[in-house]
Amino acid sequence: MDLATFLIQCLNALQYGLLLFLVASGLTLIFGIMGVINLAHGSFYMIGAYMAFALAPVVAATLGGGFFATLLVGLVLAVLLGYVLEWAFYSYLYEREHLQQVLMTYGLILVFEELRSLIVGDDVHGVKAPEILSGSIALGEVMTYPIYRLFISAVCVVLALGMWWVFTRTRLGMMIRAGATNREMVQSLGIDIQFLYRVVFAAGVAIAVLAGMVAAPVSSVYPNMGSSVLIICFVVVVIGGIGSIRGALLAALLIGFVDTFGKVVFPQAAGVLVYLLMALILLWKPDGLFKA
Repeated sequence: MDLATFLIQCLNALQYGLLLFLVASGLTLIFGIMGVINLAHGSFYMIGAYMAFALAPVVAATLGGGFFATLLVGLVLAVLLGYVLEWAFYSYLYEREHLQQVLMTYGLILVFEELRSLIVGDDVHGVKAPEILSGSIALGEVMTYPIYRLFISAVCVVLALGMWWVFTRTRLGMMIRAGATNREMVQSLGIDIQFLYRVVFAAGVAIAVLAGMVAAPVSSVYPNMGSSVLIICFVVVVIGGIGSIRGALLAALLIGFVDTFGKVVFPQAAGVLVYLLMALILLWKPDGLFKA
């Protein structure tokens, strides 16, 4: 493997790991802070990808905007979707057993898939990257790297810094962390914990939808695409530590490098390397790399 190829693989691993973090951070927020096992989280990623495909012509026709306007409209719709879902379904799950949470959120997966089939069909679709990000940068004399993949990494880094700032430097972050630790005490202090959880859930949904929208131009948009993402995101949450944002970031980057280089160095065993990594880390630290 020459230097240019190694650099490309490193960039691919970084981009994949950061994208995983973007999806898994929403899952760890909902799972770690609200205590809900949300199997439908992968469906939100799928919804984001289909939004990038289906909203683009609508936004172009009505608002005259392109890809970035579509992202903005999709984010607004994602926040509304998350708020309504929490109010209609998830607010009843906080005191329920995990089995009931699994059954209801699995039912939502089936609902979302059926709605997807009815609205946009079962075909595989592609999403075009914006013209301004459609070029490549040179790596060596013959190899290039797509600018759009660098854009994905930049979006993920900005959102990671934003989440860190909100959780560690703002009053909202303080209330969220307090609500995750002792819900009853927060309520006794006069804070509307129900509204707080609704905001957290809407943010988690919006993050997953954004991940699906920015990932759509580098991957196909296809049915059941959320299922594989959900599995690997749970691996990220378990390795990083339930409820830990920094743990999710480190775990996602580790998985990104193990998966990317595993496909190059050990292609026949690449499918199990990530799960082997999870097993080794849990043997070393059963609670994950970090605690919330």
